[in-house]
Amino acid sequence: VQLVESGGGLAQPGGSLRLSCAASGFTFSNYGLSWARQAPGKGLEWLSAIKGDGTDARYVDSVKGRFTISRDNAKNMLHLQMDTLKAEDTALYYCAKDARSGDPAYGYDVWGQGTQVTVSS
Repeated sequence: VQLVESGGGLAQPGGSLRLSCAASGFTFSNYGLSWARQAPGKGLEWLSAIKGDGTDARYVDSVKGRFTISRDNAKNMLHLQMDTLKAEDTALYYCAKDARSGDPAYGYDVWGQGTQVTVSS
């Protein structure tokens, strides 16, 4: 079971980036997935989650209206479209897989290695 993030990089304030997470080794559509991030010197922050069937997208207030989570179950891909980026969005971004199919209450059992996002002029 593996998750591999990509798409990070340097963006200007107000700009956009699209992160992707390639999944393998499990039945992709059976599991909810999430994005989280860790900024320098700070703890891990949950950002967004989506159910296995692509419904019920949820967001932390700090990214609501700016970030959009989506998934392509045919390609085993998870995405995070990030618009109107701010300097405080600078962080290492991770995707994570729910530990239990259909139930997010059991936390996550697989994490990617992370992709760095830096927002700076």
